[in-house]
Amino acid sequence: MTHVTETPAAAVNLADLGDTVANAGTHAIRFSSAIVLGWIGAMKFTAYEAGAIEGLVASSPLTSWLYSVFSLQGASNLIGSAEIAIALLLVVGAKFPKVALLGALGALATFFVTASFLFTAPVTEPSLGGFPALSVVPGQFLLKDIVLLAAALFLSGDALRRIARS
Repeated sequence: MTHVTETPAAAVNLADLGDTVANAGTHAIRFSSAIVLGWIGAMKFTAYEAGAIEGLVASSPLTSWLYSVFSLQGASNLIGSAEIAIALLLVVGAKFPKVALLGALGALATFFVTASFLFTAPVTEPSLGGFPALSVVPGQFLLKDIVLLAAALFLSGDALRRIARS
């Protein structure tokens, strides 16, 4: 009877593969977060998107003040500008760790605010009995921001690690 055991070389190759996949995952998180922020940020410059976010922004104590300072479109433009700037910081941060940290912290703040809308906006579906049944919009639409918040937290840690190594 032949007994097969794992060799140290196979374990090292598996570890190297794991590092390669994790590194690719880090870049995927960075660039997909930048795409989401940039794309949604660019949409904020349209009247359609400015109107679409009005209820969310107005329902939150973190953002409702924007409408007392800016017009509906002005507030949307400000939010969009911030999202595009953060997206650019994330992309440039692939090369520069300190820029990466700024982008990741900006993304962390952005997705914290948008995830908080789950607690301030009407997100449940009454016809299904209310909580925990989420409406498609805005409830289920906002749910993804929990994952994006976690991605921003990961990118913050990655940037700190890269800064410490440089």
